[in-house]
Amino acid sequence: MLLNLHISNYALIEKLDIDISSGFSVITGETGAGKSIVLGALGLLLGQRADSKVIKSGERKCCVEAVFDVRELSMQDFFSDNDIDFDGTECIVRREVTAAGKSRAFINDTPVSLSKLKELSSCLIDIHSQHQNLLMGNEGFLIDTLDVVARNEKLLAQYQAQFKVWEQSRKELEELKRQTEKDKNDEEYLAFQLHLLENAALKTGEQEELEREAEKLAHAEDIKTALYTAFSVLSRDDMDFLSQLRTGGQALSSIASVMSEASALSDRLESVRIELEDIEAEIKRLLDNVEFNPERLAFVEERLSTFYSLQQKHHVTSNEELMRIEEELRERMGRISNNDDFLRRKEEEVGKEFEKIEKIGKELTGERKKAALKIERKLTEKLQVLGMPSVALQMQMEKRAVPDVTGCDKVVFLFSANRNVPLQDVAQIASGGEIARLMLSLKSLISSCRHLPTIVFDEIDTGVSGTIAERMAMVMRDMSQNCQVICITHLPQIAASGKNHFRVYKSEDENGTTSHIVRLSCEERVKEIANMLSGSEVTEAAINNAKSLLKL
Repeated sequence: MLLNLHISNYALIEKLDIDISSGFSVITGETGAGKSIVLGALGLLLGQRADSKVIKSGERKCCVEAVFDVRELSMQDFFSDNDIDFDGTECIVRREVTAAGKSRAFINDTPVSLSKLKELSSCLIDIHSQHQNLLMGNEGFLIDTLDVVARNEKLLAQYQAQFKVWEQSRKELEELKRQTEKDKNDEEYLAFQLHLLENAALKTGEQEELEREAEKLAHAEDIKTALYTAFSVLSRDDMDFLSQLRTGGQALSSIASVMSEASALSDRLESVRIELEDIEAEIKRLLDNVEFNPERLAFVEERLSTFYSLQQKHHVTSNEELMRIEEELRERMGRISNNDDFLRRKEEEVGKEFEKIEKIGKELTGERKKAALKIERKLTEKLQVLGMPSVALQMQMEKRAVPDVTGCDKVVFLFSANRNVPLQDVAQIASGGEIARLMLSLKSLISSCRHLPTIVFDEIDTGVSGTIAERMAMVMRDMSQNCQVICITHLPQIAASGKNHFRVYKSEDENGTTSHIVRLSCEERVKEIANMLSGSEVTEAAINNAKSLLKL
């Protein structure tokens, strides 16, 4: 329920701050006084497009803020899921628009996206204007209405959960079919690629080993010459360098008893001699193993060329990556040979999921048909009271060729306001006044089935007057037993039925024109309604008529 509305610097409104009570409230005022401005401001809270042109001339920003009582709406999950402070009783929604055209939204002083603002506000307030009358031709609205009246919340949630499973399985089947077709087209090419990789007999680490061997084979002569030179230095007979080191070490060892330093030097010389002998032997071994082998070099280079060619073809840089591709191709070829089995099993799975949604959908259809009969009966009763004695209605239901997220049903609302006139689609035949009364009756029925948010009716009285207006007021007053109802009206019969009455008016001064809204006292209501009855000149008869309408 809307508790308070604050508007500042919006269009002609400099500052507006009103408290709104429960029950049925009416807003009146002369054409152009600013009633539509109030609706526009509320529209900002519903997430409608923000335009800097709505900011009052000379101001930097405008602000619209509303306080709602949300104790009966069970919205704790929304606040916890979005990490927004919530005391369990009230919710404050605010929208700001700057002169630069930037817009910001807040819920309980927490900045939120526009989508989150819309999500919450749609649960708090419903503005019914003439464009909403088009909903009578909207199948989604009609199906939702059937589900509300049938109280199908749990059954519909069950259906939609199963529909999601079926839809996902169906998408997977389509993807499998697409991939299967592609695999069949690519099978010969894939088999050829796999054949090349298998013939290459790739091994981990082989490429690096062969690259090192190729380097050695390509430089065998240089390597052999360098090794021979080094070996010759160590093994020259004329120097007998190693023998001389041994002799020097023995000489130093012989004086170790009289010169302690000589022992360490002798050991060092012996170590050098042993190291040099080891180096000589290692060089000899390497020298014996090095040979120029053109045939081996050709084999290694050909093998490496095979690796490089395959890597370039598959856009990789190592044999390990090629081996992974080989395994993937092998798996893919195996899958191709089993694709028909995969498809058959997936089709069976999709078929079973479809059977489940059809079963639940059939239950939904049954409940909706019962609800349709109830809606037809209740609306007929209400519309007859609202001046349509010969009205005939039918919510025509047919089975969809393919189920969608709403179920298996196609719904068209058929309508006739006159006797012996065939039923036709309501969107094509009903007048503005008929649609307005039909929507009012329908929302009245919905309000008796579930808790609705605050409902604001704008121009719901289009095309009606007199007794019918009084009856429409009675319907709204009855609705206000279940939810807060606010009606912007030009009709005195409706204005007089409100529990609370607000008047919108304009004033002018040297700074320009400003719109205001005030709550009317009992005496002020008499004057306002008398003015609505008689125009600019309020007569005594109009005063008495106003009192009569107000039951004073």
